[in-house]
Amino acid sequence: MSTEIKVPVLPESVADATILAWQKQPGDAVKRDEVLVEVETDKVVLEVPAPSDGVLTSIVADEGTTVVAQELLGIMEVGAVAETTAAAPANEDSSAASAGGAVGGPTSPSVRHMMSEHGVDRDQVAGTGKGGRINKGDVQAHVAGGAAAQSPAPAAASANSGIAASSAAAPVRREMGDREERRVPMSRLRARIAERLLHATQTTAMLTTFNEVDMEPIKTLRSQYKDQFEKAHGVRLGFMSIFVKAATEALKRYPDINASLDGDDVVYHGFCDIGIAVSSDRGLVVPVLRDTELLSLADIETQIGEYAGRAKDGKLGMDDLTGGTFTITNGGVFGSLMSTPILNPPQSAILGMHTIQERPVARNGEVVIKPMMYIALSYDHRIVDGQGAVGFLKTIKELVEEPAKILLDI
Repeated sequence: MSTEIKVPVLPESVADATILAWQKQPGDAVKRDEVLVEVETDKVVLEVPAPSDGVLTSIVADEGTTVVAQELLGIMEVGAVAETTAAAPANEDSSAASAGGAVGGPTSPSVRHMMSEHGVDRDQVAGTGKGGRINKGDVQAHVAGGAAAQSPAPAAASANSGIAASSAAAPVRREMGDREERRVPMSRLRARIAERLLHATQTTAMLTTFNEVDMEPIKTLRSQYKDQFEKAHGVRLGFMSIFVKAATEALKRYPDINASLDGDDVVYHGFCDIGIAVSSDRGLVVPVLRDTELLSLADIETQIGEYAGRAKDGKLGMDDLTGGTFTITNGGVFGSLMSTPILNPPQSAILGMHTIQERPVARNGEVVIKPMMYIALSYDHRIVDGQGAVGFLKTIKELVEEPAKILLDI
């Protein structure tokens, strides 16, 4: 019995999608719930699974095709068994098998991104993973092998072998005029990010205010209790959960920063849904922690860890990314000392964390060295006044420098 494989129902705000990659080819056997094809929207990658065991018989929409909800992607034969191919004669080229896997096997989004960066086609790489799956190591090995192939071959032994060996060891110089360029289409997610960032800068009255935080108290707290915390909750205690709790308390005190514009109306949210900016191979995504006023530090750390893992694997869903009343981004994990984060509309503010750096500061008339972090709050001046923005950031500073206030709710 033939079954049609169709594009899943897309979220209301998503009009169409792009075929990112087929994980199976016509004639391949498939198992129930095994991924057949990945479909990329401007927010997430959707996996289309097989409805039952069988064989994929045809592909209607090729990779790169733009499709809409419920459009036909391919056809599979339910209950069919894939034909087996005869073993290749011994005198035929079996380089792909000897390489440890099939050439051009299925790939993950992160591996495809790496291949795109290096200009490598899938059919050039031997997959060593399960079922011929291509992993990052396979791509790196292929790139390294290509570089080795371009290096000068050893000179044949001769009376002048010493001169030849010296010449072969010389560094390879790029020929004049050999200035390679690659043109790679922007992914739908990155195009959407660019569109939203440009929209934010053009349609909001965005300002940024700064402060700095002495991180010594929470570093001391963390080193003192990290082992007990991990043993009790099964998750490591990080700085982000403390900043989330501090931001939640500050949002209660400054409701304008937890508000958004809807036309000519200001919508004040009676809950705190805080988005955490997470970097992935496909670009920046912002999964949302719901009702952070009800979450403990352990709850927050657990959810952040789950989101980070799912973002890396491209498994975040639309529900994970929609909504949010405030956003926190941490450029410090990449070494950023200071930045001006861009708003995530329709939110009215975003908090930027940065790297911790030991700096001389004045304490009680003396200069001492402290681990300091610059924090930044970008805000929409149409909703938030400067006084409120500065007060919000000072509240974050006070709570982080005295974390007992967070636990005592004072």
